[in-house]
Amino acid sequence: MSGFSGTVARIGAIFRKELIQMRRDRMTFAMMLMIPVVQLIIFGFAINMDPKHLPTAVYAGEKTPIVRTLLSGMHNSGYFDLSRELDDPRQSEALLASGKVSFVLTIPPGFSDKLIRGERPQLLIEADASDPAAASNAIGRIQTIIDRALLHDLTGPLASLAPRASPIDVVIHPKYNPEGITQYNIVPGLLGVILTMTMVMMTAVAMTREAERGTLENMLAMPGKPGEVMIGKITPYIGVGLVQTLIVLLLAHFLFEVPFLGPLWVLTLGLALFIVANLAIGFTISTVARSQMQAMQMTFFMLLPSILLSGFMFPFRGMPVWAQTLGEILPLTHFLRVVRGVMLKSAGFAEVRGELLIILAIMLVTSLVAILRYRRTLD
Repeated sequence: MSGFSGTVARIGAIFRKELIQMRRDRMTFAMMLMIPVVQLIIFGFAINMDPKHLPTAVYAGEKTPIVRTLLSGMHNSGYFDLSRELDDPRQSEALLASGKVSFVLTIPPGFSDKLIRGERPQLLIEADASDPAAASNAIGRIQTIIDRALLHDLTGPLASLAPRASPIDVVIHPKYNPEGITQYNIVPGLLGVILTMTMVMMTAVAMTREAERGTLENMLAMPGKPGEVMIGKITPYIGVGLVQTLIVLLLAHFLFEVPFLGPLWVLTLGLALFIVANLAIGFTISTVARSQMQAMQMTFFMLLPSILLSGFMFPFRGMPVWAQTLGEILPLTHFLRVVRGVMLKSAGFAEVRGELLIILAIMLVTSLVAILRYRRTLD
């Protein structure tokens, strides 16, 4: 019995020691609690595979009661947010390429007269199909939505036109990925995810490892300023990021046959800003983490919302407003729009300029925070 009681006492002592250790390592304990909470909130509230209120531009060649009824029916369906009215149908290409709208609806002049005469007029819907999951449900329901909307006006003398076979020929033009090939959307996005994971983790762990091993003290004895140390530390990883980019792009082209339609220099500019922004985030994490384990935990804590809220795995516009707001502060969200826009939509600098400026702002803010945090570490 004494042997058993001794075993229990030793186990109890080790148990109490681990509790004390957990209490001291508050950051790790907080991560253990927060990660499942964040996952539950994101998966439970933010993920939606049936996006609605998708921004839609409208070019109406006429403004008749039938056209107004049709537009009202589309709006009331919940799938289409008729947020822009175009004066020229040629504006549709730039809007779709920039990602400002998901659909462009074109109603030609004489539409109502042809409908009344029973000539089955055409109605054109151009869709941004670069992300098949974001547009597929709305595209699949558009004919039913239009037919139901017209039931309001096709009464009395027009009752013969009420939908048995649809009185309107809805022409859907899915652009950029008309066949709905998943790889066209996923593979360019993987470039951003890989760079986020490796750049942040490598920098955070490398700097924390130096602090653990004591080599950071040697750097502190050098006359280098915090900004100089930061630039010297992250520069080699920029080269690593460029090598990773080259590998992904080569595999995307030769293995997955993903098109590359836009200017290479625009993507290169976006890559440079994105890589430096992630390295600055990793550098900042290293000034907070006390160990390599903490650095990896904090990296994972940052990577999880980046993957789930950026539009990589799930349609960005399907998420609630609060989730989209959080997603907008993540550099991956904006880089995905750049890389997919350049590769799939032939987007140039003008179309992705806003996203590049946001990535630049994130890079500058995180770099400033990293320098200030490192200066505090020196003190």
